[in-house]
Amino acid sequence: MSEFADRLIAWQRRHGRHDLPWQGTRDPYRVWLSEIMLQQTQVDSVKPYYLRFLARFPDVASLAAAPVEDVLALWSGLGYYARARNLHRAAQVVMDDFGGRFPQDAAQLQRLPGVGRSTAAAIASFCFGERVAILDGNVKRVLCRHFGIEGFPGERKVEEALWALATRLLPVAGVEVYPQAQMDLGATVCTRGKPACVRCPVQDGCVAWRDGRQAELPAPRPRKAVPQRQCDMLVLCSPRAVLLEQRPARGVWGGLYSLPELVDGETPQAGALRLLGTPLQDWRALPPVQHAFTHFRLEIRPWLRRLEASAPIAAEGRLDWIARDALESTGLPAPVRKLLQAALAD
Repeated sequence: MSEFADRLIAWQRRHGRHDLPWQGTRDPYRVWLSEIMLQQTQVDSVKPYYLRFLARFPDVASLAAAPVEDVLALWSGLGYYARARNLHRAAQVVMDDFGGRFPQDAAQLQRLPGVGRSTAAAIASFCFGERVAILDGNVKRVLCRHFGIEGFPGERKVEEALWALATRLLPVAGVEVYPQAQMDLGATVCTRGKPACVRCPVQDGCVAWRDGRQAELPAPRPRKAVPQRQCDMLVLCSPRAVLLEQRPARGVWGGLYSLPELVDGETPQAGALRLLGTPLQDWRALPPVQHAFTHFRLEIRPWLRRLEASAPIAAEGRLDWIARDALESTGLPAPVRKLLQAALAD
């Protein structure tokens, strides 16, 4: 067990990643921010968001004091927006409950919104040297292949076995390096497709390498039918503004601005009557936009209507005319931003 960790630590120091923008610091704010952004998101996608976020919110106090709309706007396009809302709430908890200082142990860190066991352990080990195991996607893949762990890692029994194994593998020394070594091995060598086994520092003890089962381990998520949903959105625009609606805090795209949706089988004319008090005619159907969520696929069917000027809003709710030159800094879901760019450029 100790040899596994020792080999990874030695490998990381020579061959691991050392130039990521969140490395070289023990500042828990910066480590926490990177860990949240990296959840279900690739490193190359995270880098520009991380740097922009730090430029706008350099510390936990500035993040906690900001309106959540500003946080969502900076997060726009990164996806999984609950992370941004939890990030904002967690910053406020750090300020209100911990006097502006992050807790220094994993158990306390898990009290923060959006911080699970593995994220808390990463912060505690990187920043405070606590001897605790992490178990992100990269680590699960490495352990399943090396030790021949059967079953889908997301299943409770399999995950519990992986946590127990990860804890037994913890080194006595080098606990600040070991988590990064595991993540780097999974990200650069023991990759999901075409792993570079010949470069692996623990190849000689790997079950998947020995038995030629790299493609089988870890076991994939059991397949389920992916539901297909549809919605109709109205693109109401004047030469200077677009009508947008802020979505509820909970649910899909919570807190972001989006295009108004038709409800209960409405026609675009009926939707315009509900929103603006006038049944506008002459709508143009735009090409549908497809977007995949984790648990379903969404087809957006946009309807375009240009106005000479922004019309008064008749419906109650969080509707507003947003200036076109402010769209770039407005928190919009990625498919809606893409849709608007195409519609307004036409």
